[in-house]
Amino acid sequence: MATPFSSTTSLRSVFQPKQIPPPKALLSIRGLNCIKCGSTTTPLSSWKSASNYIRIRRHALMLPPQPFQSGNLSKYRRGVIRAATIEEIEAEKALIEKDVRARMEKTIDTVRSSFNSIRTGRANPAMLDKIEVEYYGSPVGLKSIAQISTPDASSLLIQPYDKSSLKSIEKAIVNSNLGMTPNNDGEVIRLTLPQLTSERRKELSKVVAKQAEEGKVAVRNIRRDALKAYDKLEKEKKLSEDNVKDLSSDLQKLTDDYMKKIDVIYKQKEKELLKV
Repeated sequence: MATPFSSTTSLRSVFQPKQIPPPKALLSIRGLNCIKCGSTTTPLSSWKSASNYIRIRRHALMLPPQPFQSGNLSKYRRGVIRAATIEEIEAEKALIEKDVRARMEKTIDTVRSSFNSIRTGRANPAMLDKIEVEYYGSPVGLKSIAQISTPDASSLLIQPYDKSSLKSIEKAIVNSNLGMTPNNDGEVIRLTLPQLTSERRKELSKVVAKQAEEGKVAVRNIRRDALKAYDKLEKEKKLSEDNVKDLSSDLQKLTDDYMKKIDVIYKQKEKELLKV
């Protein structure tokens, strides 16, 4: 039997379904500002419950990068390898090249000095460059304590600044094996160059050849040291393999130039020795 309508019963209440309240939010994040508009009404994420599951909704927003802070420096440094700048690499290359040239020039000076100390048929003050004199208990170069001159083509004149050193100078000359007998008159020392025999000239020529070869060996050793320095830069990833090849080629050209310089001064000295 149908239920009778009451006069107080509203037709709308009968035909309108009963409102069901929305499900309560299990978790809500509030108070977050929208990056674009600054509004606080839109949460970044919301969790809602439906009959038997939970749906997660996320808004994809691009956040600005965090400002750099000194406290986070360690995480930026970890695992990062710093590459050398072009300026640093060029500076290291220039330093190696400068050292090579300086050492090779010094080698040439040493060879020339050794040649000058070997007497030829003409007197030369450089013949006494390697003589050291015991002066007040210390060995000093003869040139630092005496004036040396060439009165003629076959003699040398040694005038000491301190006359008390005459005997020490005389002793040093005798022990030098120059083949000259000093003449000490109490004021100066005179040296007369004897004529070189053919046999003696040949012996001195061999000595000069040996000194020239020692100079070349020194130049090769300088080249070897420079190549090791270039290889080290390559292992440190500061130079590429092609860079090292180019530098090695330039280094070889420089080495050849100094080898030629040694040959030139050697041939010149040999000519002086063999000239009668």
